[in-house]
Amino acid sequence: RIPDVLDCWFESGSMPYAQLHYPFENKDVFEKGFPAEFIAEGLDQTRGWFYTLTVLSAALYDKPAFKNVIVNGIVLAKDGRKMSKRLKNYTAPDELMEQYGADALRLTLINSGLVKAEELRFADDGLKEMTRRVLLPWYNSFKFFMTYAEVDGWSPKKHSLQGENILDRWILSKLQTLTSEVNREMESYRLYNVVPALFSFIEDLTNWYIRLNRRRFWEEGLPDTKREAYSTLYSTLVQVSQLMAPFTPFLADYTFKEMKKLGGLSKDSVHLESYPEAILKLKDSKLEIAVSKMQQVIELGRQKRLQEQIKIKTPLRSITVIHQDQEILDGLKKLEEYIQGELNIKSILYSKDEHKFIRLTSKPNSPILGKKMGKDFGMMRAQIEKISSQDLIRFENGETLTLGAYQLSGDDLLLFREALPGSHAVSNKFMTISMDCVLDQNLIDEGLAREMINRIQKNRKDSKLNVSDRIKIELDSSDKLKAVFLKHLTYISQETLIAQHDWVSKNHQFTEYEIEGDFFALKISKL
Repeated sequence: RIPDVLDCWFESGSMPYAQLHYPFENKDVFEKGFPAEFIAEGLDQTRGWFYTLTVLSAALYDKPAFKNVIVNGIVLAKDGRKMSKRLKNYTAPDELMEQYGADALRLTLINSGLVKAEELRFADDGLKEMTRRVLLPWYNSFKFFMTYAEVDGWSPKKHSLQGENILDRWILSKLQTLTSEVNREMESYRLYNVVPALFSFIEDLTNWYIRLNRRRFWEEGLPDTKREAYSTLYSTLVQVSQLMAPFTPFLADYTFKEMKKLGGLSKDSVHLESYPEAILKLKDSKLEIAVSKMQQVIELGRQKRLQEQIKIKTPLRSITVIHQDQEILDGLKKLEEYIQGELNIKSILYSKDEHKFIRLTSKPNSPILGKKMGKDFGMMRAQIEKISSQDLIRFENGETLTLGAYQLSGDDLLLFREALPGSHAVSNKFMTISMDCVLDQNLIDEGLAREMINRIQKNRKDSKLNVSDRIKIELDSSDKLKAVFLKHLTYISQETLIAQHDWVSKNHQFTEYEIEGDFFALKISKL
């Protein structure tokens, strides 16, 4: 033992001074770097390093030794006990990384209460869920882009083009919002707020932007609309790789380097890039709100179809979108082609007459009103839930409501929309729709045509054909489906790239499907 060791924790707490041999030298260097920007350590070090750092700094300078602190909680086994080699109650980290990748492990830990000094009962299923929710959708969006870009020979140097497509502008605006949010939260060391924002954006990118724009990537050649789609998706994926680099260093770098092969990127690694900052001129808050409302309309439409047990492939005549705010309705009108496509609706109507379809109800915002009303809160709750729909409309429009001795405004109340009996409306807290779900034979036949397209496309995929390959198709089916196929031949051929079709008796080479109780058999080959 070295005789002049005072105490190991005292010495660790002396680190800010001792590492620079202060005060005997490096006085200027020390003063520029003290207090430290941040420190990070486990909760179990509260009485060790944290304590000594703080005591020494307070004694010497009457201030803390650091400006920010990230305290990590303790990782426990799934059963809540300490991880133990003897008990074998955890999977070794190298095995987890071999199976799921280091990025999944990293994201799972960052997204947990560990970075808020909370303990975590670690389960392998968390990595599986992280891969399913974030890494695979992100990777699939990247693969979608690269597949089509390589087929078309698209290059960011030769073919970049920014246009006015409304969803292009929306996703670029959302990207700037995300970038601002991530930078703000990271500057404040709130890591736990970063990953949920990334979740939300990747959901918007994969399940909304790409899905609603797939047809633009399927167009022949490189028309302007297709170049604009490529340019938007490319710049979005590059910036996402830069944003994700601290959180998923391996996948971020892989996608960056693969996109570099298309030209347009100068750095050899995403980790050599500067961290992105928001481009404010690309931000459009009103458009982000409009698309958010569109998403709600689509979700409500799907909910209504589910209630009526009508498949999405069967078209419906109309949907009425209902909201008292004309500005919201005007924003939705600019997006109606997407609503029609997603809900398979022939026409969209708009109405401000909410009272014909829904009634507003309210509940108290307990965390706020509980403090404001104190012992009166229980008595006032019943009165709040009886406020009339007309009064709640005024409240939603910004007016203050008087209830007994209290003035209610802002976030005091939680408002809900409930469909009136017999209105056939569906509503959530923010939007209301009413959908015409009556079917005629033309609508039913068009739905059957879409079912046939689905089976043909599945057969194309199983046959490992390229997305641009034109095909010859041999078919056999019930008379009913044959009549529908011929009725919608042009539409089916456009959707599936059929260049030639023949009706023949099925044989063992045919793949047979069932569509609404009728048989549909086919064999496809590349032309």
